[in-house]
Amino acid sequence: MEQYEPDRLSPAQLAAMRRSFRNGRAALSRRSLLRASAGGALAVGGLGALSGCGIPAAGKTQGGVSAEDHSAKEKTINFSNWTEYMDVDDSGKHHPTLDAFTKRTGISVKYTEDINDNVEFFGKIKPQLAAGQDTGRDLIVVTDWLAARLIRFGWVQKLNASNLPHAYANLSAQFRGPDWDPGRAYSYPWQGISTVIAFNKEALNGIEVKSVSDLLDNPKLKGRVGFLSEMRDSMGMTLLDMGKDPAKFTDDDFDAATARLQKAVDKGQIRRFTGNDYTSDLTKGDLAACVAWAGDVVQLKADSPDVDFIIPDSGYLTSTDNMLIPNKARHKTNAERLMDYYYEPGPAAQLAAYINYVCPVDGVKDELAKLDKSAADNPLIIPDKAMAAKSHAFRSLTQKEETAYEEKFAKLTGA
Repeated sequence: MEQYEPDRLSPAQLAAMRRSFRNGRAALSRRSLLRASAGGALAVGGLGALSGCGIPAAGKTQGGVSAEDHSAKEKTINFSNWTEYMDVDDSGKHHPTLDAFTKRTGISVKYTEDINDNVEFFGKIKPQLAAGQDTGRDLIVVTDWLAARLIRFGWVQKLNASNLPHAYANLSAQFRGPDWDPGRAYSYPWQGISTVIAFNKEALNGIEVKSVSDLLDNPKLKGRVGFLSEMRDSMGMTLLDMGKDPAKFTDDDFDAATARLQKAVDKGQIRRFTGNDYTSDLTKGDLAACVAWAGDVVQLKADSPDVDFIIPDSGYLTSTDNMLIPNKARHKTNAERLMDYYYEPGPAAQLAAYINYVCPVDGVKDELAKLDKSAADNPLIIPDKAMAAKSHAFRSLTQKEETAYEEKFAKLTGA
């Protein structure tokens, strides 16, 4: 993979890169690895072939395997995370919140940015997890669909609630009950990722955009509309616009939403389905409006006064990147202490001020305002009650559904 130099990229490019990697897109093609070949990652990346490799099919096992905990004697944590997903000081060499945790607890953190996409990272840790071996990592951060699979395979440890008092008390209500981890027994969100509608005011030139229906049906926007190449985001937003709950939809609902998008493709309403490369098209005005990720929009708004966003009355999609402790991790208690630390308002605010994703911690707004008032007032970082109430999650899929839905969506997008 091409090596990037963060100091040569704008904040918007960094945000785009983070989101690109998080969803499994190759940096150059901006395409999801789920559709990187005719069969997609379900064929080539291993998720679809898990049962044939002696790995339990999703949903057939539940609950992690405890390991001997060396936390009391070994004051360390091995933490794997995504690139550009932690606060950094001006030198670029230190992480202030991690340093403060070590100073307070005496627990050193070996922090590694070795996750570039979910499928690739799963391929790294799958052999050890399947064999019941230590991955060498005490704490990992993966996106919700992969977190769900790891939990169902029984490959992550159940959390000790007594070590997570701040997390239990301060987790935002909108993230408390995912269908893949009810009650957050195995995971806690690192950050939330919201899907919204972004637009370029100059390119709209007075045209009103308030909904996905406006994107799909207003002839004045023909050829200037973008949707995302991520199935859950584009289909979820379309389902919401059709009055369907992405957490409860049926096969018929999915097919109806696909047909609706196909109609817009056929008449040339949708310019293209994109990864993060929509950011440059939106800024230039080649796209007048598009389905977009809030983390990008925060940065784009800072760089371009013409870019803004709306939350449709029908609602918006939220996904999460999640902290989990793999089976056989040597330092479970230490890892739980670090998880809990990021649910204290102070550290949570420092992190949110730097990375600008949705903070999953209640009570952080006042702390964040001390660091960056504009961030504290931004509903894309700290959702207010009205915005949180419009948040919806895309339901967990069975292996059969995932294969079928991705194939249908790939046909729609031409991937």
